[in-house]
Amino acid sequence: MKIFYSANSPYSTKVRMAALYAGLAPEEIAVDTSADPAELLAANPLGKIPALQTDDGLGVYDSRAIMNYIDRQTRGSLYPRNAVKRTEVDILEATADGICDSLLSIVYERRMRPEEKVYQPWIDRQWQKVERALDHLEANMPRLGKKPNAGHFALAAMLRYIELRFAGKWQRGRPKLKRYLTRFEAVFPEFAQFKD
Repeated sequence: MKIFYSANSPYSTKVRMAALYAGLAPEEIAVDTSADPAELLAANPLGKIPALQTDDGLGVYDSRAIMNYIDRQTRGSLYPRNAVKRTEVDILEATADGICDSLLSIVYERRMRPEEKVYQPWIDRQWQKVERALDHLEANMPRLGKKPNAGHFALAAMLRYIELRFAGKWQRGRPKLKRYLTRFEAVFPEFAQFKD
């Protein structure tokens, strides 16, 4: 089994942490998606990461599809069976991933366009989404017990990414979110290897 990833991708970080936690040991292959490596394209014709290739050659892609695949392979290690609790985890994962979508939209707007063509109203709109969602999470912090779930991994990956790209711009008025990674590392000590 292989996971194609980029070290700075929050979606890659989420699935790599989850695979480690669940006891899977896929080979991790860092790729440059802009180079369209053949091995990545064989696992995901979209050329996007993360992508997981199973031992029998099946390509599983999109981070949530991979999370669900890991959960099925490990008999429910990432998602609760109770329908209400499962929905809560799904919503947390969707919120964290949605924040990452907006953050990446900002990063790519700045990175891919010439400076004179960067559209600031688009960046402002994406940042509004980020702030609303962060405030929602601060007001509705998920309980973190001894067993992290898929939503916890998504939240940790998002916070790692926002700190990487937007350090000092998101913490004010959000003390619970600021403390979350310390709490998360207490239940998932392996997080230390994903910090850099």
